[in-house]
Amino acid sequence: MSGMASDHNNSSQEEYIPHYLQKEDPFASKLSREADIVAGFYLTIIGILSTLGNGYVLFMSSKRKKKLRPAEIMTVNLAVCDLGISVVGKPFSIISFFSHRWVFGWIGCRWYGWAGFFFGCGSLITMTAVSLDRYLKICHLSYGTWLKRHHAFICLAIIWAYATFWATVPFAGVGSYAPEPFGTSCTLDWWLAQASVAGQAFVLSILFFCLLFPTAVIVFSYVKIILKVKSSTKEVAHYDTRIQNSHILEMKLTKVAMLICAGFLLAWIPYAVVSVWSAFGRPDSVPIQFSVVPTLLAKSAAMYNPIIYQVIDCKFACCRSGGLKAKSSLKKSRTYTISAHRDSSAMNETQLE
Repeated sequence: MSGMASDHNNSSQEEYIPHYLQKEDPFASKLSREADIVAGFYLTIIGILSTLGNGYVLFMSSKRKKKLRPAEIMTVNLAVCDLGISVVGKPFSIISFFSHRWVFGWIGCRWYGWAGFFFGCGSLITMTAVSLDRYLKICHLSYGTWLKRHHAFICLAIIWAYATFWATVPFAGVGSYAPEPFGTSCTLDWWLAQASVAGQAFVLSILFFCLLFPTAVIVFSYVKIILKVKSSTKEVAHYDTRIQNSHILEMKLTKVAMLICAGFLLAWIPYAVVSVWSAFGRPDSVPIQFSVVPTLLAKSAAMYNPIIYQVIDCKFACCRSGGLKAKSSLKKSRTYTISAHRDSSAMNETQLE
């Protein structure tokens, strides 16, 4: 019986033909022209806001690039990833939605898929590194005494190498990039899992190393931070006012990091669920009109981070003005960083120990 089941499974895999091979033109839009126009305007707005927000972050950071602390360097890298998604990827999809078809052919499809996955993976791994930084900063106070700028640059090199490896693996013959079912965008070829065991191994590897594992690290870090904060509240109350203010500022900065990670995951999890269902569920069981919604939601992720930080960081100026000069506080509050002010952080690292 098991042999018969195995033969049936193999035969079903051999018989499966992905959507982009079932029709002569895989790049023709499967949506109505009106729906494509709405999606095009939506992505245009998202792209403009994301480009302006992340561009502003990088511009402000460039003014004090030699003074950026390790945690600031990591969050600047997040802005680079988000800006890359907006500048490199979105014009392709915007033009295609307005054209009612993907107009860049297979080469453009593979480039677009690679760029989207590369910058998306870079964003998630960067947020994973930021969450670990927050965890070590709050739960292991001695950590802040040895972290230097060159450690942050080493971490950046690892992040970019990691993203490059997984984004380039499909070009080595173990995976691929393919058009989405609705025709006007491209992504990883999740449908390979329906065709072969090798395709299933590829998809599972991508899911584990580029989604599940980083997400697990982020969740672990912030759960440990929450538990640590609850247990240390009474201890901090016995410190003097300056140390208490530093601790409060670290907590607020950690909340910003949590919101950024939560925004990213909320934007991408629906897309991941639909992709997994397309890979391992019943073939072609996801309606085309439904599959476009998670894709558009995921494309908005690059816009959230500057908004989240700028809105909440307005409160940091008020928090810092009690112990710092108002002019310096207002200037520092616009640097899109998930670390405390240099003076406050230095005090926190030395006195909290």
